[in-house]
Amino acid sequence: MADRVTVIGWDGSPLTAAARAALGAATLVAGAAHHLALPEIPLAAERIRLGSVALAARRIAAHRGTAVVLADGDPGFFGVVRTLRAPEYGLEVEVVPAVSAVAAAFARAGMPWDDAQVVVAHRRTLRRAVNVCRAHTKVAVLTSPGAGPAELGLLLDGVHRTFVICEELGTEREQVSVVTSDKAADHTWRDPNVVIVIGGPAARGVPGEGGGWIAGRDPGTGPRGWVQPDEFYGGGTESGTGGGPGGGLGEGETELLRAAQLARLGPRVGDLVWDIGCGSGAFAAEAARAGAAVIAVDRDQEACARTDAAARRSGVQLHVVRGTAPHVLENLPEPDVVRVGGGGAAVVSAVADRRPQRIVTHAATRDAAELVGRDLTEHGYRVECALLQSVALDTRAWTETERSVAFLLSGVLPDRAP
Repeated sequence: MADRVTVIGWDGSPLTAAARAALGAATLVAGAAHHLALPEIPLAAERIRLGSVALAARRIAAHRGTAVVLADGDPGFFGVVRTLRAPEYGLEVEVVPAVSAVAAAFARAGMPWDDAQVVVAHRRTLRRAVNVCRAHTKVAVLTSPGAGPAELGLLLDGVHRTFVICEELGTEREQVSVVTSDKAADHTWRDPNVVIVIGGPAARGVPGEGGGWIAGRDPGTGPRGWVQPDEFYGGGTESGTGGGPGGGLGEGETELLRAAQLARLGPRVGDLVWDIGCGSGAFAAEAARAGAAVIAVDRDQEACARTDAAARRSGVQLHVVRGTAPHVLENLPEPDVVRVGGGGAAVVSAVADRRPQRIVTHAATRDAAELVGRDLTEHGYRVECALLQSVALDTRAWTETERSVAFLLSGVLPDRAP
């Protein structure tokens, strides 16, 4: 087994004294091609070109001597340290860090980054990385071949963002470019690169000169509570499935029904939520507050305007699409979870054809609930239904002021759960 494994981060600047000393004593060195060309590597040292880090870790574990692993940036930040410290290799790891690619990218852009989301995009996680870019105002994307600036721009179709693209940081070929997201696909970008994605309105509660207290998105931003009172979105309940006339909420938008729908769907960071028949925008805004990307759909122009206003009031970002379901859904990106607030069984069936993990909807009658439930079952979903009844009381006299009854239906696709 290797006596010691030293992981050296490199950002293109001269190696530190500690890094040079570790390299001078190394009998095995692993790294990318440009790392293995460094003159500080002893001529007699065994050299391993890094491809699979797990394979390299096994070779290092079997090596008799002193090993060094070279990596770009800070190797403890989405880097090789996590793999090397896995218990099965039994390695003792010492780390000599460097400036991470994310920190270097924001430094080149002259921007703070304690309020940024940081994601890794490769072919398997590209869609989720794009969803984070949809939902948040500042995101750093560590890209990979096939999941770079061009692919990010293509998948952000219809959502305007500014890209700060930092290519080959720390090398003589370093270049920083600023383009709009719709132009990113028109160019071939050099790897490795980091993309800073900026856009959308700043959330409420963004810290001022005093700074924040937690990296990334402040969980305390916005009003407290998973759901807000009906009055927050425009008043009491009106008839219909969308926002009622004069700004009232529809029957599918009451506070307790929204809470139950959110609990069943469980939207989270990296998800894409469809809210079909968004009405006042109440559910869409609350799903976005959970960190998910949200596409809100409604055929009514006033409902779309109210949803935009709800998003601004809540300090979140939404993509509002005006159109009639199910036809308007054909060109939307694939959802993870979906709320159907209007359109009935035909829309639920069209949504189920797209195979999201979870679907929730409501029905006013048992017959309507049974029709939707049978269709979801035929699509392979595990279906649950509950009759929800809420009664509002005037606590001064403990008398009933309002009653709401609805059938809550949810479908979970077993092969995609959770």
